[in-house]
Amino acid sequence: MRKVLVLVCGLLILGLLNYTIYSREALVSSGQSIYLELAPVDPRSLMQGDYMALRFAVTGQARQTIKAATEKDGFVVLKRDERGVGQFIRLDNGEALASDELRMLYRQRNNSINFATNAFFFQEGKALLYEDAKFGEFKVAENGDSILVAMRDKDFQQLGEITKPLLD
Repeated sequence: MRKVLVLVCGLLILGLLNYTIYSREALVSSGQSIYLELAPVDPRSLMQGDYMALRFAVTGQARQTIKAATEKDGFVVLKRDERGVGQFIRLDNGEALASDELRMLYRQRNNSINFATNAFFFQEGKALLYEDAKFGEFKVAENGDSILVAMRDKDFQQLGEITKPLLD
């Protein structure tokens, strides 16, 4: 009986893990793109290898409104300009979105506001590939879930080694 229970738990864990991977890959391949302008970043962590600590300009735009909100986590509404760069409009209040707006999940942790991630990890020794980063490219689902997929320069050219999603 114990072996069966361990086997069932193992299969459940593998199933959940595969579902999570599939859903993230589906978000990468079918989510809407939005670019968030980077605020100054710190490209090094001795304990974790090379990475870029991320801060986004939109965080500064939204900080006062988010700090006044009663919820620690929620959704912001971002309006994409003609280049696809997101600007803070308001906190999500359930209204229908315009065609150039996206709903994006934010989280407040340790007096910091984060969208999807607060760091971009890259292979050790590859920091120079990302030093011209000016934008983070996110894929955003209708429900506001998002994932950082690339770093872009001032001309929106993808930096670093280009990878292709598993799902197409």
